[in-house]
Amino acid sequence: METRAGDPGAFAQFDLNRVDSPAFVVDAAALRRNLAVLADIRDRAGIKVLAALKAFSMWKVAPIVGQYLDGVCTSGLWEALLANEHYSGEVATYCAAYKAEDMPEILRLSDHVIFNSPGQHERFKGEIAAARARGNVFDIGLRINPLHQEGEVPRYDPCAPHSRLGFPIDQLRDEHLEGVDGIHFHTLCEQDFKPLQRTVNAVLPLLSRFQPNLKWLNFGGGHHITRADYQRDELVQFLQEVKAQTGCEIYLEPGEAVALDAGILVGTVLDTHWNGMPLAITDISATCHMPDVIEAPYRPAMLGELPIDEYEDGQGDAPVRLGGPSCLAGDVIGDYRMAQKCEPGTRFAFLDQAHYSMVKTTTFNGVPLPSIWLWDSETDALEKVRGFSYEDFRDRLS
Repeated sequence: METRAGDPGAFAQFDLNRVDSPAFVVDAAALRRNLAVLADIRDRAGIKVLAALKAFSMWKVAPIVGQYLDGVCTSGLWEALLANEHYSGEVATYCAAYKAEDMPEILRLSDHVIFNSPGQHERFKGEIAAARARGNVFDIGLRINPLHQEGEVPRYDPCAPHSRLGFPIDQLRDEHLEGVDGIHFHTLCEQDFKPLQRTVNAVLPLLSRFQPNLKWLNFGGGHHITRADYQRDELVQFLQEVKAQTGCEIYLEPGEAVALDAGILVGTVLDTHWNGMPLAITDISATCHMPDVIEAPYRPAMLGELPIDEYEDGQGDAPVRLGGPSCLAGDVIGDYRMAQKCEPGTRFAFLDQAHYSMVKTTTFNGVPLPSIWLWDSETDALEKVRGFSYEDFRDRLS
């Protein structure tokens, strides 16, 4: 998988020795810049924008998010609780399948509750009626599968064949939308405007006969709006046209775009040796700290990495294969030409690690979790938000 993120921004001047290792460092100034871009799109297009907590849920910066966006989207009870405790604005909750015991709280906490199938909505109609009788106010949504593929990697493509995500749009009937206020769909992953335009243009004709009864349309996430080369003016014009055509409120749910290029993951070389090429073991683990490196797979950009072509031209040291400390043989991050000598104690950092990496970390093998730091590149203020101890590892187990 190719990623077009990896701009070092102010991190090019950040002293990696200011934090412990491993550590996530998030730049509040970069977050504000991203959020300002999203708010500008929202205002010019006349739509609503929600931050996807599944991608970036560092609630320390929730007040910053609340200054710019309309709320958050959540993926179940725990994220909805987090949203209720720390975030402002609307809460839209979607889960592929809800547990019955969670529904009363989800209905209480959410402004939109989105179901994955008409059958699930039907099964919970009693709970919905009871919640409204208690005074809870919320809309009901249905996620559809547009049956329109745009994803580069099947594992990340919600419209891949036999996908469990969303109700196939070609099966949608009038009775499926009884009591439904809005439609949700999601087809993108780190993509720009054209794939969204193609998706919406494929969906709207199939929704036209249901459209008069719908209040809103939610175009999900995967929008790389804050990337420098994104076609923002085209997006604004298109969203204005869709809103006018449908008469519906339009929602976008960016996740990565909120924290794009706003965070790094700092690590340390622990040991080096040779096995047909230079090898280094680090305190950053792909499987524990950056699982998308293995799952996608993709190669994260490194802060200050030297060009490979210089080595190929006979200049500089050979690339070093960096891997984590876990027992997984495939715990390999990639091959890099480091700007500094690769030896035990050398600090380095991977770029664009604020989103997804932070929320997906695990303690497999007892590998320690990275600490979390908040830096403001405009003021140089640096705060350690959270550190993790053996007790955090122990208390997840039994």
